[in-house]
Amino acid sequence: MPDPIHLVPLAEIDDAALPRDRTALDPEALRELRDSILASGLRMPVELFELAEPYQGRRYGILSGFRRIAAFRELDAIGIHHHDRVPAFLRAPADNAAAFAAMVEENEIRAGLSPWERARVTLVAVRSGAFATIDAAIDALFPAAGAVKRARLRAAAAVVDLLEYTLAAPETLSERRLLRIAAAITNGFGSIIDDAVRQTRSRQPESQWQAILPYLVESERQTATDPEPDPDRQSRGGRPRRFLRIRPQLVIRREATRDGYILRFTGREATGGLMDDILDEIERLFSVA
Repeated sequence: MPDPIHLVPLAEIDDAALPRDRTALDPEALRELRDSILASGLRMPVELFELAEPYQGRRYGILSGFRRIAAFRELDAIGIHHHDRVPAFLRAPADNAAAFAAMVEENEIRAGLSPWERARVTLVAVRSGAFATIDAAIDALFPAAGAVKRARLRAAAAVVDLLEYTLAAPETLSERRLLRIAAAITNGFGSIIDDAVRQTRSRQPESQWQAILPYLVESERQTATDPEPDPDRQSRGGRPRRFLRIRPQLVIRREATRDGYILRFTGREATGGLMDDILDEIERLFSVA
């Protein structure tokens, strides 16, 4: 039985759900494809997969047919009727694994994926249901990767998961920068890094990097200086608390030093009056009756 063909609204397709060639589409070749579709219709439906996490009304990602969809978008933009939907095969998760692997292989050969793009396609493959875990996706999509590369992919995937919709031009991040962010996330700095990027309100990659850099340095300093967990902490279980978010505009961070700890208060509500109140409370806490 042949696969059913669905008419999928262009507005529901996320062209950027998976990494593609970073070179621009050839305008002349795209014009020829557009004219062919207008004259004879679409001879081969595109292949789509359903996103596990729809975003702003977009429900599908592209497995094949990126140029055909671009041609449909151009026809729709100039007012050609009946081109706001594209004929498509909807691939089930069981079919996606091989399609993801083939797409990644083609992109690696033709364009060379950036570290961010490799991690993102791995994460999207898991979200789509093609693979159950990040490790399973890495095994299938990057079978030649050694242990070090696999570990770096896993770390970078955590960064994508947290900052995918926050960072500007994340594909320009070097692997070293990605891994620094990943290490800070592991150390518990993920939420405050995300907040720092959002509060910059900048869409310039370097400005965003400068906003999170102090937290990366702090994370690395804590990794180097934080002593082994004491028995009391181990008996309570879990990692030490590094942050306490009182309100959206007040965060308390614990910083380890070589001879103790510092509590750092940041945010718009970290005022002099608040510090006076805190010192009064500390004095009462340690006062001898």
